[in-house]
Amino acid sequence: MNTEPKEIGMRLKGLREALDMTVEEFAQSCNIPVSEYLSYESGEKDLTISTLKGIAITHNIDLSILMFADEPRMSSYFLTRKGKGLAVKRVEDYNYQTLAGGFNNRKADIFEVTIEPKADDIEIHHSRHTGQEFNMVLEGRMLLQINEKDLILEEGDSLYFDSSLPHGMKALDGKKVRIIVVVL
Repeated sequence: MNTEPKEIGMRLKGLREALDMTVEEFAQSCNIPVSEYLSYESGEKDLTISTLKGIAITHNIDLSILMFADEPRMSSYFLTRKGKGLAVKRVEDYNYQTLAGGFNNRKADIFEVTIEPKADDIEIHHSRHTGQEFNMVLEGRMLLQINEKDLILEEGDSLYFDSSLPHGMKALDGKKVRIIVVVL
């Protein structure tokens, strides 16, 4: 499995070509400026989970295919052992492990996300995507900004929200944070 931007870019190009779409048509269908899309397809720029999810929803494919080139295989259950989820680093300081990527026709994308600490003066990256999201803190403390409101979540805390609202997170206390993220 390779999750480098160039590999994901190649999968995007393959999807676009399989759909027999021009760069312009594909970018427009995903509401992405053409120049930005070209930087994704060439692997020059990394994509966020929310951008990948939007592309997957728009073109009715599984998010795992774009992220990991891994077709879902299981239809009755899918077991992920501790620390064995397919891993990908999508956004600076966020590391994702998919926990259900091998399950066919799943209704949610489930990740264990590790957020590395960063300097206080670094801005929080905000995402928006259709649907809803659930976050639960497994380890550490974090600041979660949602729709310009600051929320502090500690170990055991959880939050369910409309993911079309701008949201972003940051580790607190100079320590990493581990959370479960369910994207519906």
